Amino acid sequence: MASLLEMKEIFRSADAVCFDVDSTVIREEGIDELAKFCGVGDAVAEMTRRAMGGTVTFKAALTARLALIRPSYEQVQKLISDNPPQLTPGIRELVSRLHQRGVQVFLVSGGFQSIVEHVALQLNIPTANVFANRLKFYFNGEYAGFDETQPTAESGGKGKVITHLKEQFHFKKVVMIGDGATDMEACPPADCFIGFGGNVIRKQVKEKAKWYITHFDELLKELEER
Repeated sequence: MASLLEMKEIFRSADAVCFDVDSTVIREEGIDELAKFCGVGDAVAEMTRRAMGGTVTFKAALTARLALIRPSYEQVQKLISDNPPQLTPGIRELVSRLHQRGVQVFLVSGGFQSIVEHVALQLNIPTANVFANRLKFYFNGEYAGFDETQPTAESGGKGKVITHLKEQFHFKKVVMIGDGATDMEACPPADCFIGFGGNVIRKQVKEKAKWYITHFDELLKELEER
């Protein structure tokens, strides 16, 4: 197991940094916001808490939550236009600094492609670097399920994405940053996991992560060390 000093060195010399999105890059949980927008906020928020704590498989929780929400295409688009995701303070500067250093930045999320791509645009991250779940709709715009073939639709999916990135781009050092159990379990294959508690603190992650931060400024300072 790498020491904290070794982890900091891995972060400073990383080829790629993968960020979780909900409650990490953005302040809210996208699925909870969508649920509130569709009138089933409380029931879905409780399911999210259980999923993030690692007590329910991610796919089971996602299936159950979406069965409750049943969002239409129009509702998803209206949510993005009326209540756009709020970026976490410091993330814009951190991503910009990583880009300046030639580091590839990816968004690896259990959230929804349409919302995550909106976030990517704000951070100048190419949509090709977005890995998230895809909602499916019928021709009339009604909810038709989600694409269960996406790796991010199941527990362990973020690790599969990182393995794929390493194979495709031959990255030597990949860092995963996130607030939840699904982020922590992506290391390995990630070479380093940084727990983030700036928006919400997940007890399990705070206790187990060797490197735990509450503001992205802490990572910016690490990059300035060099």
